[in-house]
Amino acid sequence: MKRALLSTSLIALTAAFTVAPSFAADKTPPAATGKTVATVATVNGKAIPVSRAEVLMANQLAQGQANTPELQAAVREELVRREVLAQEALKKGVEKKSDVQNQLEIARQGVLIGAYLNEFARGVKISDDEVKREYEAIKANLGDKEYKARHILVEKEGEAKDIIDRLKKGEKFEELAKASKDPGSKDRGGELGWANKASYVPAFSDAMAKLDKGRYTEAPVQSNFGWHIILLEDVRELKAPAFDDVKPQIIQRMRQQAVEKHILALRAKAKVE
Repeated sequence: MKRALLSTSLIALTAAFTVAPSFAADKTPPAATGKTVATVATVNGKAIPVSRAEVLMANQLAQGQANTPELQAAVREELVRREVLAQEALKKGVEKKSDVQNQLEIARQGVLIGAYLNEFARGVKISDDEVKREYEAIKANLGDKEYKARHILVEKEGEAKDIIDRLKKGEKFEELAKASKDPGSKDRGGELGWANKASYVPAFSDAMAKLDKGRYTEAPVQSNFGWHIILLEDVRELKAPAFDDVKPQIIQRMRQQAVEKHILALRAKAKVE
C-alpha cells in the first residue's frame, strides 16, 4: 500500500563504474594488424580476447563477487561455451533470420544506450552545496516522526462504516483486517510497520498523524486505493542518517535524475512521425 518515494529510472544505470579487472591471459598470438593481442582461449582457431573476459568479470564484480582464480576460470569457460555455440549458430545461418536480426539490433542498441548514459552520468557535475540542499529537502519531506499503524482497506464507504461500527462494539481490529483488500497487510492484522508520513498518500498520512496512540479513525478515510480504517499504535522520533553516511546515495540519485531529465529532453526534441 505504501507508495514509492523515488522515481524509477527510464533506463537502469550501472550503480558503480567499475574499472575492468586484470585477467590472466593464456597467450598472445599476433593479430591481423601485426600487434599481439592478449587472449584467454582460442576456439577452433578463433581467439577470445582478454578484453571480453574483463567485461564479464566487471559485471560479476559489480554484483559482489570476489576476483578469484575460480571466478576467472568460470568466466573463461563461459566465454569458451559462448564461442562454441556462436560459431555453430553462424555455421547454420541463424543470424540471417529476421527475428534474430531484430534481437541483435535491440541488444546492440542496449549496449550503446548503456554506455552513452553511463558516460553522460559521469559527466554530471554535482557540488557539495547541491548535495546538501538535496539532503535537507529529503529530510524535510520525511518529517521528524515515524508512525506504526494498521489499516483495513475496503472498496466502499458503507463497508468501512460497518467495520467501524463493529470496532465500537468491541471486535478486534486484527480479526476485522482479514476482510481488507490490501494483500500486503491483511494476513498480519492490517499491520503496516514503522514508516514516515511521506510513505503514504496524503489523505492517509494526514488522517493517521491526527490520531492519538491506540485510537482508530472513526470516519472512513478515502484514498485512490479505496476506503481505509486506520489504527495508530505508536509514534517515535525519526532520526535521519548523517549527511556523510548517505552522501554517495544522494549523489547517485541526483545523477539518475539528471539522466532522466536528459532522456526526456532528447525525446522532446526528436522528430517522430
